[in-house]
Amino acid sequence: MVGQPMSTAKEQILARVREAIGTREPAAPIDREYRQSLPVNLDQFEERLQDYNAVVYRCKESDIKRTVGYALDARHKTKILVPPDLPLNWLPLHIEFIHDEGLTHAELDVMPGVLTACTAAISLTGSIILSHSGKEGRRALTLIPDYHLCVVFASQVVETVPEAIRSLPRNRPVTTIAGPSATADIEMTRIKGVHGPRTLDVILVS
Repeated sequence: MVGQPMSTAKEQILARVREAIGTREPAAPIDREYRQSLPVNLDQFEERLQDYNAVVYRCKESDIKRTVGYALDARHKTKILVPPDLPLNWLPLHIEFIHDEGLTHAELDVMPGVLTACTAAISLTGSIILSHSGKEGRRALTLIPDYHLCVVFASQVVETVPEAIRSLPRNRPVTTIAGPSATADIEMTRIKGVHGPRTLDVILVS
């Protein structure tokens, strides 16, 4: 096959593989014995987040605006970035909110932080999942700023990973958050903020 176009060589190889395999019926689904669904435990979800050094605020839906203001005041944030479709009734008047309109990575890097919604959360692992809708913003929005305040509704929390995977929209990028970004080098020196926000706060709406 020397000198042949790459696509032609690939087609020949795949044809030989198909000929060797022959016609087969699709494999039967595999029974999974691990736990796929359990009753949701919101206290456990909060504990997991706290184990990851995230601060959790609980509130009712009618108190989201007040709690957002309280959380931002606690972090001394006077302005913060928000995705384009975040509900306006979440935004307290004493904070300056900057809507993301295609900001460059350099512009995102100097922002004090970002406020977003989420798609789902997992109690068992303390994970938050973003699928980057208009309420969650593009991926760079939640990876570059050093602070992330995320609003999670109790109805979005499931107990196990399989439940969360089944609830996700198809054909969308996904980012999973388990506490503030942190990593360790070969000497096990832990460093925060390498590949995401250094600080995570969560508002759990129940």
